[in-house]
Amino acid sequence: MNPTLRKITYSMDLLIPGFYLWWGSWGLVLGGEEPDDEPYRYPGTLHSQFGIAIVLPGYQIWTSYKGNYDPNSSSGIVEFT
Repeated sequence: MNPTLRKITYSMDLLIPGFYLWWGSWGLVLGGEEPDDEPYRYPGTLHSQFGIAIVLPGYQIWTSYKGNYDPNSSSGIVEFT
């Protein structure tokens, strides 16, 4: 799996401040943190093929993703293993 996309998903899930941009297998990260794989490997899931997100201090997030976050719904979910 692409380490940049894992970093994006990890940082957005934990609301770590930064600027995140992804398009397919390409990604740009300004800020964020590397995934902590202890005690298990972070699975990393993006919910769209492309997008942009900004996470600010104080747990404020703005993202272009407007779909469903329901893990039981398979529409539009991209999983990285």
